[in-house]
Amino acid sequence: MPKLPRGIQRQRVLKAFRRAGWEIRPTKRGTKHTVMVKEGVEGILSIPRHSTIKVGTLDRLLETAGLTVEEFLRLLK
Repeated sequence: MPKLPRGIQRQRVLKAFRRAGWEIRPTKRGTKHTVMVKEGVEGILSIPRHSTIKVGTLDRLLETAGLTVEEFLRLLK
């Protein structure tokens, strides 16, 4: 099983989740996270507004989204 790469840019992560059907939910200005929702899924993705996303955080996001590492890596391309 492939490992998640380190230091993936936040914008690439958001784009990959959008390709998987997640949408950004409007939040108050100045919040520290971008919130994404997907119709039919109870969980939400709370992505920190840092320049890069840590591997542990990304791993938890993938678990919540129901994606495998392989599926996510395909969505990154």
